[in-house]
Amino acid sequence: MTETQAPSDPTIQARRREIVAEHLLFTTLRFLAGRHPELLDALDASVDHLGDPGGGEMQDDEAVREIARRFIDSLRAEART
Repeated sequence: MTETQAPSDPTIQARRREIVAEHLLFTTLRFLAGRHPELLDALDASVDHLGDPGGGEMQDDEAVREIARRFIDSLRAEART
């Protein structure tokens, strides 16, 4: 942590919430995919509908989709082990 950002800084809190949300989501999906392998196929089929809600120059729908694909690939790899 830098001296310019206090622990209660909204940016730090948002980053921590994002880390927690990603962990809980990934763990939940891993649990469900272990019991329902077809879930990963359904998630994979939905990726083309995913987009970046931001606007302007920074909007990149394909970058968001690529993150989703890597996430699903990681879940598939775990299911194979």
